[in-house]
Amino acid sequence: MKRAAASLALLVAAAAWAETPPQLGTQGRSDYAAYLAARGHRAFAIAPGGAWGWKAEAATRGDAEEAALSACRDNTPQKCVLYSVDGQTAFDAKAWPRLWGPYAGAAAAQRAAVGHGLGERFPDLAFAAADGRKLTVSGLRGKVVVLHFWGSWCGPCRREMPELQQLHESLEDRGDVVFVPLQVRENFATSLQWTGAQKLRLPFYDSGSTGGSDAALHTADGRRIGDRDIAMSFPTTYVLDRRGIVIFSHVGPVADWREYRGFLVDAAQRSGR
Repeated sequence: MKRAAASLALLVAAAAWAETPPQLGTQGRSDYAAYLAARGHRAFAIAPGGAWGWKAEAATRGDAEEAALSACRDNTPQKCVLYSVDGQTAFDAKAWPRLWGPYAGAAAAQRAAVGHGLGERFPDLAFAAADGRKLTVSGLRGKVVVLHFWGSWCGPCRREMPELQQLHESLEDRGDVVFVPLQVRENFATSLQWTGAQKLRLPFYDSGSTGGSDAALHTADGRRIGDRDIAMSFPTTYVLDRRGIVIFSHVGPVADWREYRGFLVDAAQRSGR
């Protein structure tokens, strides 16, 4: 009997790994398998960026739902939604890419405080293209901007770069989504040496860092900002809407960058109107 129960649990776990909520990493997928194998009223909630929360053996279905959503909200500023309740899918795949909205109108965006939290106007960083052209974050208004802070010395940064490139390639014909990878703690030549060896085609940009001891980023008006003031660890990514407002941020590598295409397309279509 115990062997049969164990076999059933393995089958349930295998099914969970075969079809899991989007954007979950290894631990999230493991918890989803545990959720499916649990008993009683249970719920599993997710949010863009890979956050999740779940509850099992609740007194009622409603209690399970609220507990799962609450646990998810404790881990993210993004909106949490139910993925599964009592083992039945509750996920709305069509609505999922729209969770970054609603987007601020022109007046609200103008009043937004400068910062890197959701709903804030990202600092006006200055950087340079590979050909030496001087650029700023504010100069990219009108486009959705994927700001990605990385370094070739950073193992997680290196591992996720191929998927980030695939995401870029799937969107490069649109013209309304731009990728701005900015190197940190190394000079631009060093980062380009690595990207060239990997045959990466992303449009890499120079943050101005001069080497491992240089922890400063620079704004268009000449101020210096510590890179750790913007990125607690590397890689860190921010997505800005067409008005330069932060609509998404993620610290660390993501499970699969390709799963963010729908969000970026939706942001390009709906923000800035």
